[in-house]
Amino acid sequence: MHGVTTFFDEAEQKAPPSRTARARAWLADAAKTLVELVFPPTCLACRAATAEADGLCPKCWGAMGFIERPYCERLGTPFEQDLGLDLGEPRLSRQAVDDPPVFRRARAVAVFADGPARRLVHRLKYSDRAELARPMGVWMARAGAELLIEADVVTPMPLHRLRLWSRRFNQAAALARETARAAGKPYAPALLQRVVSTRTQVGLTRRQRAENVQGAFRAAPGAPIEGRRIVLIDDVLTSGATANAASRALLRAGAAQVDVLVFARVVGAGRLSI
Repeated sequence: MHGVTTFFDEAEQKAPPSRTARARAWLADAAKTLVELVFPPTCLACRAATAEADGLCPKCWGAMGFIERPYCERLGTPFEQDLGLDLGEPRLSRQAVDDPPVFRRARAVAVFADGPARRLVHRLKYSDRAELARPMGVWMARAGAELLIEADVVTPMPLHRLRLWSRRFNQAAALARETARAAGKPYAPALLQRVVSTRTQVGLTRRQRAENVQGAFRAAPGAPIEGRRIVLIDDVLTSGATANAASRALLRAGAAQVDVLVFARVVGAGRLSI
């Protein structure tokens, strides 16, 4: 009968796991214990001993610079102090008002500064530590939960083929894949193409950065972009010039909205090598 739970249904639901299932669970726990004995878990940032794998030690956790409210609802940059009662209007920074971005919103896990956040970005990007993408992606899924809940698809910031050939690894793609997995969202790695091999943005002014990436991106031919709400993933957000250029290409191809989610973002006038 529909809508009626029978005695046999309840018995099946409450049936204990089979001997095979118990054996598999025991073997999995034993294997995990053995791995932790041979390779004790260490801090992702400084490699000090930790209680659990894929985490930070207390010192690095305290120095991480996690971004929490109050922050600019458009750019995701933290305010130095609480601005008082929220009267229902979004809290916007002066920069967001004077020079609004092309993308709708940006969010980041932490401030990009000397310390754990910068070390994690550099190890993922330059030191072949691809395994860092998984915990970093989990943090990104939490920091960008309000973006991801509205998203239809998650896509990475693309590298130009020459840069990808020389580096052999796109850290944004690794982060996008793990973020999408953690959030339960579709991962689309090839919505965008980087068609211009631009020079590095390091050392450029805000205006020079915008000019450097102008026209650098285009939607991939035939990519399913029309009407979709897209979260664009990168490792670091600095001036926003690259994110603006990539978002503009997606919007021109018919995207309904583009939000940007990164692991770390530069705050203030400081500039560190990325």
